[in-house]
Parts: sequence; C-alpha cells; structure tokens
Amino acid sequence: MNSARLITGLTAAALAIPAATVATASGPATATAAPAAVAAPAFKNYVALGDSYTAAPLVPPLDLSTLGCLRSGGNYPALAAPKLKVPKVTDVSCSGADTTHLKTAQATATGFVPPQVTALTKQTDLVTLGMGANDFGVLPDLLAVCPTVKASDPDGAPCKKQFTAGGKDRLRENVAKTKTRLVESVKAIRSRVAPKATIVLIGYPRIAPPQGTCPDLPLAKGDYGYLTEIQTELNKAMAAAAKETKAKYLDLFKPSEKHDVCAKEKAWIQGKDLDLTKAAAYHPRAEEQTAVADGLVKLLSGRAQTVSAAEQDAWQPLLAANLRKSSDLLAKPEVRQRVNQRLAQGGLFPRR
Repeated sequence: MNSARLITGLTAAALAIPAATVATASGPATATAAPAAVAAPAFKNYVALGDSYTAAPLVPPLDLSTLGCLRSGGNYPALAAPKLKVPKVTDVSCSGADTTHLKTAQATATGFVPPQVTALTKQTDLVTLGMGANDFGVLPDLLAVCPTVKASDPDGAPCKKQFTAGGKDRLRENVAKTKTRLVESVKAIRSRVAPKATIVLIGYPRIAPPQGTCPDLPLAKGDYGYLTEIQTELNKAMAAAAKETKAKYLDLFKPSEKHDVCAKEKAWIQGKDLDLTKAAAYHPRAEEQTAVADGLVKLLSGRAQTVSAAEQDAWQPLLAANLRKSSDLLAKPEVRQRVNQRLAQGGLFPRR
C-alpha cells in the first residue's frame, strides 16, 4: 500500500528563490530580485491533492516508495515546499486519480490508497488540487482515441468527428460535468481544513502547439486544434469552479506556450514515448513541475505567473542533480525491472 509522502527537513540552500524578470509598461523586461517582492503568506501545513499531472510519474528523482501512485520526488509539491518554507507538507497525489478519489479509496498496482481528503486536518492551511482531466475519461479518451483514427483522415479532424457524432460534443459535456464535481470537491475540502485555509486549483499545461504538427503527437492535423479546444474548456471549468468556491486558480496553459509536446528540447510535456529519466508519455517533465512550483509561489505572493528565460536557466542545476539520482537508480537492473513492471501495469490515464 502506498503512503503519503511527508516532506520535511528543508535546507537553507533549498530555500533560495531565483531572480524573476518582470516586464513593465514603460520598457523592456528588467531583472528584479524575487526576495524583494511581496513574500508568500506563512503557511504551516500544506497538503497536495492530485492526479498524475501532480504526481509527475518518472520525473527525476524517482521515488521507489510510491510506485503504486508513481509519485515523483521532484514534483511541484516537493519543489514548492522549500520555496514556501512550509514546515509540514503531505503529498497524496496519485496517478490515475479523479475527483471521486478524494472521498473514495483508489486501486493502484500495489494496492488501495486511502481517499485523498483523509490527509486534510483542521491544521491544514494550504491545499493544492490538481485534478479533473481524468474525470469521465476526458483526457484519457482524447489521447487514446485520437492517435488511432489519424490514418482515416490525416488532414482532417477524425477524432473530433467521432466525439461530436450526433450533434453533441461528448467531451465538452463531460467537461461541464467535471466542473460540477470540482465545485463539490472544493466544498468538501473546505469543510475539513482550517477556517481561513487557502485552496488553489492547479490548471493543466498546453499539450499541442498552436500551429504545426510533430511525430511526438501523432494526431490528424485538425485534431491538434480539437485537443487544444478541450484542454481550454477544462481549464476554464477549473477556473470557474475556483471562482465559484472562492478558491484560487493557477493557470499553466499560458506559461506553457512554446513548451508543448512538439517544442523539442524546450518541451515541458513528454511525447508519445515514455522516457524513464524524463517522464511518462504525455505527462509533465521536470521543467513543467518546476514552473508550477514557481507559479504557485508567485500566485500566493501576488506576483504575475510568468516564466522568464533567466528563471529557466536557474532551474538547471537542481534538474541536473535530480536526473543524476534517477540515472544512478536506473543503472541497477533490479530497479529498472521493477519500474518497467509497474509501468506495464498501466493506470496513468484510466478510461472511465
């Protein structure tokens, strides 16, 4: 059985926040020191709830203790914790989860994990919720069906045609239902946490580029736009749910522009083929998780959630160190076999 990861023992070095670049109305972007900006509120107890876009399967460093949920040791909750200087952080995110797993146990390849809300207490004063894409199979259906129908009409939108047959878009309808679930989820969370707790809904990053195609995302040309349409609707639903429940919403769609699956070395999302040292197929890479962590800190401190080239450069030493940790682990045949066996059991994008 998988247990929640408790993140403690923050080092002084880990608390450093890189300089931010801020564009002003009167001139070009200028470098400013992040510590001089408004500090994020002081939180004491942070709980991260979420699906695989929070768990971040295969993002370095590997955490072999959470293989059921495929939760990374370098996902955004782990990275945000030292930046926010939170003394207690509990991460119960789990690959394959949808909002029903907030209140019900989730079956994984290594056993059942408890309902995610059981990690919440009246001392919890910060909660992030990164869920919604798996509800009613929205994203799993897109990524499972669209590549398989490409050959039937490579220049058209056969996937969109299939999901809109009969005059109704089944995926859009499911997104609308997901919004209702998200509202109910936030209410359930709020009933269990500190009275003035901050709740943040974490949006999803861009998967497809606005223009062009690439082998890493094998869809018909017209279905690139359809994937983006559904993702946009999902993020709008999350933002609306946050507004309705007086929670906060972290947008990742705009910051991830030019970092889609087809962005090659600048991609924040892995393509159709998994990489044991980067990420699972169609899942966030380490760069995306770092961007989420930084964006969360900025959101909570009232700063714009932009990501500069200088900030991305500043990420590299930590990303390289985490990559070495994963590579060292995977150099052991028994570890590589164990990870591959777990991946073969699936569960990242469960179809409902």
